[in-house]
Amino acid sequence: MLSRVKAILLAALLTQLRPVHTFSIVARDAKTGEIGVAVQSHWFAVGQVVPWAEPGVGAVATQSFVDPSYGKLGLDLMRSGKSAPATLRALLAGDAACDVRQVAMIDANGDVATFTGARDIQAAGGIANGVTSSTTLTCGTLAIGRDFSTQANLMSNDKVWPAMAKAYADSKGDLADRLLAALDAAQSVGGDIRGKQSAALIVVDAKSRVFDLRVDDHPEPLKELRRLVALQRAYNHMNAGDLATEHNDNEGALREYAAAEQIASTTAGVPQSRYAEMIYWHAVALANMKRVDESLPLFERAFEMEPGWRELTPRLVKSGLLPDDAALIAKIVGAHR
Repeated sequence: MLSRVKAILLAALLTQLRPVHTFSIVARDAKTGEIGVAVQSHWFAVGQVVPWAEPGVGAVATQSFVDPSYGKLGLDLMRSGKSAPATLRALLAGDAACDVRQVAMIDANGDVATFTGARDIQAAGGIANGVTSSTTLTCGTLAIGRDFSTQANLMSNDKVWPAMAKAYADSKGDLADRLLAALDAAQSVGGDIRGKQSAALIVVDAKSRVFDLRVDDHPEPLKELRRLVALQRAYNHMNAGDLATEHNDNEGALREYAAAEQIASTTAGVPQSRYAEMIYWHAVALANMKRVDESLPLFERAFEMEPGWRELTPRLVKSGLLPDDAALIAKIVGAHR
């Protein structure tokens, strides 16, 4: 009788949970200190529930039958000074349904833990890099290691999480590049048995979010995620250019704006309106440096891509973003009408 009651209660509990079966990676770049988490799933908007990260604190992936509190409480406990392994152990100990969870956590020191519940849908498992301990708990398996872990459930085969770990370890580039490599490797060996639908990637440094991207519904979520990462890189350079402008570092601003343009112009699928924005602000920086002749061809290109930029230009004077010089503004606005 008790076993039947327990089964009924568990079934009722599971009906309240979101079955976000997926593959994911949490990682820390030991050189830069950046921390990241990336996922793909055949589930709508996986980025809403699975990945969590906080600058200077850590990252969490909570999946299978998701309990989002692992994300919030995990970050809270790591922020208070607990390690990722201690945090995950503590939360599992208080979870009556831990046998259907799959959770990974990494802290700012690079300590990582990954847990796979005993009742997760197969194929399911995880790998902690440089594993220092692996413990069979009453509700699943907990592995502890350093710098990254990969985990997956409801996969087409058991090659998925090892392929992710190898790809991440072997790949070059920054943390975002390596996270993408791990996701691509998972898909290349079979991935989610149901197919693919959504993906997400978050990377934080000590103070801010470097990437925070989601693909909620797409036939090729990893390709779209890669495109968004490239576009975010371009806008990161734009932000750096704006900051350089605020500090009167005109040469630095020009370098950053040019880098943004280069990325955008070589990334497939970037709409002209995005590219026009980067060209336009590069031109504005040149005009403010009194290098007007260099700026005019850029203004012209931006106006051709999006006529609204021409109308916007005179409005920048009041905001102090262009000189209060009627002749200059007329020259810019009249660039090859």
